[in-house]
Amino acid sequence: MPEKSTWARCAATVLLAAGLLHQAGCAATAPDLAGVNERSLAMQEVDRMLADLSADGVRGVVDALVSFGTRHTLSDAESESRGIGAARRWIAREFEAVALLSGRTDADAMKVYFDSHTFGPDRRRVPVETEIVNVVAELPGSMPQARGRRYYVIGHYDSRAGDPLDAASDAPGANDDASGVAVVMELARVMSRRRYDSTIVFMATAGEEQGLIGARLHATSARENGADIRAVISNDIVGDPKSPSGRVLDRHIRVFSEALPRVLSAEDLARVRQLGLENDSPSRQIARYVAQTARQHRLRVQPMLINRTDRFLRGGDHTSFNEAGYPAVRFTVVEENYDRQHQDVRIVEGVQFGDLAEFVDAAYLADVARVNGAALAHLANAPSSPGNARIITADLGNETVLRWDAAPEPDLAGYEVVWRATIDHEWTESRDVGMNTQATLEINKDNHFFGVRAYDRDGFRSPVSFCGAAAR
Repeated sequence: MPEKSTWARCAATVLLAAGLLHQAGCAATAPDLAGVNERSLAMQEVDRMLADLSADGVRGVVDALVSFGTRHTLSDAESESRGIGAARRWIAREFEAVALLSGRTDADAMKVYFDSHTFGPDRRRVPVETEIVNVVAELPGSMPQARGRRYYVIGHYDSRAGDPLDAASDAPGANDDASGVAVVMELARVMSRRRYDSTIVFMATAGEEQGLIGARLHATSARENGADIRAVISNDIVGDPKSPSGRVLDRHIRVFSEALPRVLSAEDLARVRQLGLENDSPSRQIARYVAQTARQHRLRVQPMLINRTDRFLRGGDHTSFNEAGYPAVRFTVVEENYDRQHQDVRIVEGVQFGDLAEFVDAAYLADVARVNGAALAHLANAPSSPGNARIITADLGNETVLRWDAAPEPDLAGYEVVWRATIDHEWTESRDVGMNTQATLEINKDNHFFGVRAYDRDGFRSPVSFCGAAAR
């Protein structure tokens, strides 16, 4: 298990148990790092990667998935032209083609596989024993010290009609959620050609419409096997920016994140209250990181951070990873059109119902892929968040002494201390402290929140480690 990186001393028991100390990044709006060129060659390469993501690429995936008629989890698994089985085999073939074209070999090769589980029957939406198959493509990290860190981008490839148990009717599932799978597959196509320090996992999940089954089974298995998952970005309903009122809201994408981990003991809750940690969960830090990287690359679509786990009366695969103790966020369009979700395809009084491909805006969807890609590239290339970051509270005083553990990556170039007023949402101030693992600030520790992040020679910043409190 990696070094403690975020809530450190403030909620250690529960976070160690849940594995949430792996990653607690926080994007900052603080000034740029002193001495680091934000438009370095490495940053320019990220810009080129983002430019390679195309509207034609995501459109092709959406159209192909819709062509299978239905992708209901209980639909035909044997046909080569219709149903869930045909869809997953097509996704796998596309991943394999991307892996072949990437030029990677041996240990560096992108690994494509079915993550298969037998599930059911249950009393809800799986009346018979069913094979739940996630389609996975793993892009290995190129740095030995960072390869164990894993960053996921996911979307669910199953679909549904009006009746959640109707496995026969057409269920195009263009926006919900061929759009999310298109983001995942287009990112795999473009990112597989490049090298990243850490491992990136591209995954199309199954069984989401039947109760988040595929993601939950995968996340549970990952936790049992000690997988070091630092962040999960779930794309679900990300392709149709037109609201029911007719407004085209194509400059933003909502990013949902949970406030607190799912299970906290009374002792840990007391620490959260004492330190004011209600708005600094690992998942919320990832949401801030997504916003920071989108701003840094001046992307057309910008994240709209929503401080809730999800929408009312709806859920998504990110919550399965949250339940397993991993930081995860959800991307969703700003305003959803419910005539186009979980509906039988039909026209009623001139109104078209159904989740059709014609409603997906490919240019917008490619821009959403760029928001994902910017965050993933930075997360996978940056050093680890500094471990055991803490405020030293042994003595009374108006200054602030901070300490943290060193990050292990060989390209580490230094650390930056960040802080904000306790009523602010994002970091507002920063100070470069070089390679030191301690800093003293003439700032009152009672009046601010503090954090530390690491940066490398290329200017990639780690997510911020929130500073807890300790005597030494």
